Amino acid sequence: MSSRSPSPEFSPLAIGEDLTPLPIYKAPTTGSINFSSLLNPPLLLHEDLKSGCGGQLWPAGMVLAKHMLRYHKNTLKDARILELGAGGGLVGLAAAIGCSVDRPIMITDQENMMSLMDQNISLNNLASRVLPLILNWGDPLPKEVVEEKPNVILAADCVYFEPAFPLLLATLEELLELCNNAVIYFCFKKRRRADMQFMKNAKKKFRVEEIENEDRETFTREGLFLYTFRRKP
Repeated sequence: MSSRSPSPEFSPLAIGEDLTPLPIYKAPTTGSINFSSLLNPPLLLHEDLKSGCGGQLWPAGMVLAKHMLRYHKNTLKDARILELGAGGGLVGLAAAIGCSVDRPIMITDQENMMSLMDQNISLNNLASRVLPLILNWGDPLPKEVVEEKPNVILAADCVYFEPAFPLLLATLEELLELCNNAVIYFCFKKRRRADMQFMKNAKKKFRVEEIENEDRETFTREGLFLYTFRRKP
C-alpha cells in the first residue's frame, strides 16, 4: 500500500491543545470482532483491566487491524511480524487469523499482560501461529526477537504514558536496526500535547510517512493517525 506525507489538515501536529477524552473503562468481557466483515471467522477477544490498561480494546488497535486486513491480507506471506505493546493481542491475532502468514507472529508486552495474551491465543486456537513474548521497552530485545529479525512491526496505542516515550523510541530504533528494510506500522490516538512532541522526536529518528487509507478522513476526525516508520537512508 502506498504512503504519502501527511497533509496539514490531518497532521496531529496541527491539532489544537484540547485533550481527547479517554475511553470509559469496561468490566471484564469476551466478545467477537469481525472488523467490519473483514475477518471471518471473527476474532474472539477477552478484555480485562486487572493487569493494566493494555487489557482493554483501544481505538488505534481497531484502525491498525482493519488496515492490515484490508490492504495486507495477501502481502505478508513471508513476513517476520512482531506486535509491540500488544495488550490482549488484538492486532497480531487479527493478522494471524485473516492474513496469509507462513511464520508465527510474535506478540509482545510486559509480563503482566502475558496471561491475557495466552487466554486470547487459546480462545482463537492460535497456539501454533502466535508466539507471546515479554518485551519491556528500553530493555535489551529478547533473544527470539533478535534471531527472528522482524521486518514488519505493528504498534497501536503505544503513545499513552509520557515517561515511557523515550523507551518506546529506543525500542523502535533497535528493532529497525535488526533489519534494514523493516517497516513499522504505527497508529495512535492524539490525546495530549506531549503526543505531538513524541511525533516530532520520531521524525528526527525515522522516515515517517502517513499511510493512505480509505477510512482516513473518518478516523483522523477522531484524533487517530496511521503512519509507517522506516530507517532513514
